[in-house]
Amino acid sequence: MAKRAEVSITGLKKNEVTISIKGTAPLITHKWSEKAKRQMLDKQMKKAKSGKEAKDPEADYLATIYFLEDGKRTGFPAVGFKSAMVRAGKQLGYVMADLKGMFFVKPDEGDLVEIHGKHRLREDMVRIGMGTSDIRFRAEYPTWNADITVLYNSSAISAEELAKLLEVAGFACGIGEWRPEKSASGSYGLFEIAN
Repeated sequence: MAKRAEVSITGLKKNEVTISIKGTAPLITHKWSEKAKRQMLDKQMKKAKSGKEAKDPEADYLATIYFLEDGKRTGFPAVGFKSAMVRAGKQLGYVMADLKGMFFVKPDEGDLVEIHGKHRLREDMVRIGMGTSDIRFRAEYPTWNADITVLYNSSAISAEELAKLLEVAGFACGIGEWRPEKSASGSYGLFEIAN
């Protein structure tokens, strides 16, 4: 008869840390509007195209904002901060696939982290498919800050390491539109540790 091996299982050590950040460059948000989602679905369902609607800059701008439930406060998807931290981990020698399960950025409400700051309408010329240009109206936060709460497995990663990931994410990756990670000329959505 084979001997039974005893296995000792240590418990998962869940901890939470909140790190305040402040923007060092404006944040540009671009939530998918209901209109854009509807147009995409209509195209996939082979529905007949309706005529082009007249642009409404104010409505287009407001549609790019992530509003919290009260319709006044605004936020940014928590997963955007996590993605930036995971990407920053590659620069620090971490295996990105391993980092994904070590921590989670907790949303303040829904799936959003609250962004503190006033937004304004921003107008940009953009290139879309087939070399065509268009004008986009989006929300921009010239100055902004946020409190990032991270739930993490402290037997795999420390609060200090998370702060370092967030610091590098704010410098090298950013969040939102025109961030360095997604554009060779991008310099928006950058931030630093505030505390």
